[in-house]
Amino acid sequence: MWVLAGIVVIAGGFLLRFNPLLVIIVSAFVTGFAAGLDPVRIVATFGHAFNETRYVTAIYMVLPVIGLLERRGLQARARALVAGLRGATAGRLLTGYLLFRQVTAALGLTSVAGPAQTVRPLVAPMAEAAAERQGGAADDAERVKAMAAATDTVGLFFGEDIFLAVGSILLMKGVLEGYGILLEPFQLSIWAIPTAIAAFVIHGTRLWWLDRRLSRGGAR
Repeated sequence: MWVLAGIVVIAGGFLLRFNPLLVIIVSAFVTGFAAGLDPVRIVATFGHAFNETRYVTAIYMVLPVIGLLERRGLQARARALVAGLRGATAGRLLTGYLLFRQVTAALGLTSVAGPAQTVRPLVAPMAEAAAERQGGAADDAERVKAMAAATDTVGLFFGEDIFLAVGSILLMKGVLEGYGILLEPFQLSIWAIPTAIAAFVIHGTRLWWLDRRLSRGGAR
C-alpha cells in the first residue's frame, strides 16, 4: 500500500498550489522508492515512458499552426462560409459534426478532431454564425459554444468504444475476466453500437431543441 503514497503527494501538492511539474516529479520518486526502485531505475522509467509516448509532443506543432490560421482569419472565413449556405442551422451543422465524430472515433481516428483542432477554430464559429442567421438572442452565443464542445465530447466518448483496440474496451475485458466472464473485444465493441446510436438520437434531439430555441429568438 505504500506505493499509493504518491497519490497523497499529488493531492497535497495541488492543494497547496505548488508547481504541478515539481509535484508530479516528487510523487513519481516517492512511488518509486516505496516500490523498492533505486533513483537510476526511476529516471530510466521516466525516459522509457517519454520515449514510448513521444508522439504527444505533436500538439506543440499543431497549436502554433492553429494560432496562425486564426490570426489570418480562419474563424471569420468559417463564419462567412456558413452565412452563405441556405438552410444551414446550428443544430443541423452540429448534428453533422456529431455523426462525423462518432464515425471517425469508431474507426480509431480519435485524434482527427477535437476541442483544440476543430471545435474552437471551426465548428463553434460556424455554429455561432448559423445561430445568428436563425435570429438567436445575444445570450445564446455561449450556449451554442457549449453545445459545440458537448457535441465533440459525446461523439468521441460513445464512438470510440466501437473500436476494438481502444483502452476502454480492453479495460472492460480485463475487469470481466476478473469475475470469470470471458468475452472477446469484438463482442464488447458490437454491443457498443446500440449505445452509440442511442447517444446520437438523444444528443440529436437536444440539438433539434436548440434550433427551435434559436428560431424563436431565444424565447423560452
